[in-house]
Amino acid sequence: MKKFLFTLTAIALVLCLAASCSDKNNSLSSKEKADGWQLLFDGETMDGWRDFGGTALTGPWEVEDGCIRAEGEGDDANGYIVTEREFANFHLKWEWKISRGGNSGLIYHVVEAPRYRVPYVTGPEYQLIDDDNWEEVNGYPLEPWQRCAVDYAMYVPDFETRLLKPAGQWNASEIIFDNGHVTYLLNGKVTVEFEAWTPDWFQRKNSGKWENAPEYGLARSGHICLQDHGYPAWFRNIKIKELPVKPAEKDLFNGKDLSGWTLYGKDKWYVEGGELVCESGEDHSDYGYLATDEYYDDFDLTVEFKQEANGNSGVFFRSTVTPPATVSGWQVEVAPKNNDTAGIYESYGRGWLVQIPDEKEDILREGEWNTLRILAQGDRVQTWLNGEPMVDITDAKVGAGKGRIALQIHDGGGIKVRWRNLHIKTL
Repeated sequence: MKKFLFTLTAIALVLCLAASCSDKNNSLSSKEKADGWQLLFDGETMDGWRDFGGTALTGPWEVEDGCIRAEGEGDDANGYIVTEREFANFHLKWEWKISRGGNSGLIYHVVEAPRYRVPYVTGPEYQLIDDDNWEEVNGYPLEPWQRCAVDYAMYVPDFETRLLKPAGQWNASEIIFDNGHVTYLLNGKVTVEFEAWTPDWFQRKNSGKWENAPEYGLARSGHICLQDHGYPAWFRNIKIKELPVKPAEKDLFNGKDLSGWTLYGKDKWYVEGGELVCESGEDHSDYGYLATDEYYDDFDLTVEFKQEANGNSGVFFRSTVTPPATVSGWQVEVAPKNNDTAGIYESYGRGWLVQIPDEKEDILREGEWNTLRILAQGDRVQTWLNGEPMVDITDAKVGAGKGRIALQIHDGGGIKVRWRNLHIKTL
């Protein structure tokens, strides 16, 4: 009888411990809460998640035994879900397991817009895949940049020291994105560590898979995305701690060359006497642009310009590139007198958002150096010309924008403008 009771007690203890372990999933400890951790999955519902580019969750995803389950019905073009919230700097942890020969991924800093048909053309991906059985199940081998825990098509780990558990078993992954310093971990061990937006990073971006994806990896904030790539996959214990954004300050133009900028279109951009010069090319049937390689979303920018010949130009902000040479976003106008210099124009379809009062047109000094200041913070954008306030606008669509600073040459020909002292403070 004692043996029987002991056995029952032991069974009850095991069941209790199992229940206790189960209860720990998808929850935060008191210490984690105090440290600022948040759950992205509550273990019971898909609250906080929706289709990429949509307003609701339509599948192929479901909650199964305290896990988010990708049903394996997605493909390259479909099957992505994103967090409703966006995140900039963060420490992200999650557990995952993959089906035999399976493929999935976690993508971050995802930007949504109609021109982006899939998340990975904007967001970097932490690859989740069954290295061991991939070739046997799918019939072809993986490239190193496609293997598990890589920064997909960018940075690869030392595979000899990587700690990867086989398909069907739980793995624990982490991403730490701290103001451009990026660390990936797998089962407690670092796989890759790199600095985003450095010359090395841009060389990798522009010479491989992403050379025709001009906005890949540039966003400094965005959605977190899970991928159903045609194979069942499971996720749990998804938690995030937001990290502070560190303000920075720098010159956008070094006075020597066009480092940090990319030319779009056929117009002329060159350095002369420590000044940046833009000039209409022989083919002046379209616009020309010189855009920063990096994104600047919230910032305080000052720039000096002098108009020579026709001064029809402008400073785009939160702007993006559509190949081969279309830049879209919001423009602070730089133009001849009586053409609203320092007003704000949108190239997405609404046209002028705000023009300057007629009595302020004389603030522009044609043929002389002028100082333009642009302060963009969230929904609000303010401009000053030669120290005088020009416009002050609050707009939700502008606030949701992300992108580059870009200088424009208007179409029509005969345009020449000089620029200097382009100085930016990020906020």
